[in-house]
Amino acid sequence: MKIKKKWIVISLSFVLVMTVGYVLRKELALLTFDMFLSNQVEKKLEETYKPITIKDPLVHDEPFSVLLLGIDQRDKEVGRSDSMIYSIVRRKENRILLISVPRDSYTEIVGKNKQDKIAHAYAFGGAKMSIDSVEQLLKHPVTHYAAINFTGFKNVVDALGGIKLPITEDIVNKNWNHDKFRIEANKPIYNGLEALNFVRYREDSDMNRMMRNRIFLQAVAERAVQLDKFSHIPEILDIAGDHFSTDIAPTDLIDLAKSIFMKDSIPQFSTYALDGEGMMMHDIWYYKLDEEDLAYARKLIANWLDPTITAEHLMEPKSKH
Repeated sequence: MKIKKKWIVISLSFVLVMTVGYVLRKELALLTFDMFLSNQVEKKLEETYKPITIKDPLVHDEPFSVLLLGIDQRDKEVGRSDSMIYSIVRRKENRILLISVPRDSYTEIVGKNKQDKIAHAYAFGGAKMSIDSVEQLLKHPVTHYAAINFTGFKNVVDALGGIKLPITEDIVNKNWNHDKFRIEANKPIYNGLEALNFVRYREDSDMNRMMRNRIFLQAVAERAVQLDKFSHIPEILDIAGDHFSTDIAPTDLIDLAKSIFMKDSIPQFSTYALDGEGMMMHDIWYYKLDEEDLAYARKLIANWLDPTITAEHLMEPKSKH
């Protein structure tokens, strides 16, 4: 009888330990990270830390903006920003706003004293000129930037083991002056090159491209916070290597990643794309932004950057049809 009771106690203890371990699995993973990986990750991030000016540390509950730059860069050339997204992060509400700035937007390039496609700002003056030009366009500050070129983009997705994308019909890039590719529909996992082409595809509309950016970021977030990927962070950063740069301090970046990881769900993304119409000037195609739409976007940004605005009073981007 005593032996039977002993085994019952042992069994119940085992079940209790397993239950607690499951419930606290994120806490345990975070503890493991702090004990064994944190210093290694911070050293890796120091290689990508390329500040333009010294900025104050992020305040945990205050919203901040990040200019996301996808750089079309080949070999050692400077490259241009193929995608430009003004994002606002609100950690307290677990919300992120993404505002897509079309690459061909005709606007002032700050520092060049001329108007041109905003994508050219990066080629003329790197991240700083892109930041200055976006601030001039949107009339709001860029707190930080994060830039990744196509090689880094592709490598990171592959390091994550690919991502899930809701592609129900083949996507074919067939315009004569675009890179040719085909993305097969209904695959369970898409590799880095397929994910890159999914985001770059632009033979439909800017609204659809913005939607693909949101889908991609959500897919990467879902994949990255999986527990089996947590220990691979140093490897992923090593693979990103020279292809990624940011002015978010390593300690702030680690703190931001940990706060996202500990949430019950990945951030909720809201998206908006600046609207306008194409125009020809000196035999070059540009995108002229609509002034009323630009004014609305500035109002949207002001609302999301205001730390006094509560979750229920955040503006939801208006839909476009």
